[in-house]
Amino acid sequence: MENLLYIAAIVAAVAFLILCIALAMTLGSLKKTLNSVAETVDGLEGQLQGLTKESTDLLHKTNLLAADIQQKSEQLNTVVQAVQGVGESVGNLNSSVRRITSSVAAEVERNEDKIAQVVQWSNVVLGIRDKWKERKGTGQDGWTEYTVPGQKRLPGPGAQ
Repeated sequence: MENLLYIAAIVAAVAFLILCIALAMTLGSLKKTLNSVAETVDGLEGQLQGLTKESTDLLHKTNLLAADIQQKSEQLNTVVQAVQGVGESVGNLNSSVRRITSSVAAEVERNEDKIAQVVQWSNVVLGIRDKWKERKGTGQDGWTEYTVPGQKRLPGPGAQ
């Protein structure tokens, strides 16, 4: 039985040795993995520093852009107010023109007979003027000049 105890001790020692070797291999593999992770983390740290700097620059530019937009928005508000004032002025002008047009139309309707008489009298005056011009264009004082070809022209009445 004593032999059996020695064999059991040897088997236990071999098992412990196998366990230690397996544990050493696992720890070696874990060391390689941890080294790889450490290198990756170092690379990420450098990239994050660059990203942080770019983010800071971008935030600064965004703040400047927001301030510029705010300033331009305030300037645009004054332009919008001016355009609104022009719109109101045009609206007032339109209402004034409508009111004047209505007033003129009402006056024309009220004085329609008088306007018709004025038009008739102006046609009579224009007719008399046209007759007068016709008469004046044909000669002086109602005289008409006649010329015979080959003869000298004689002075008519009113000629000097």
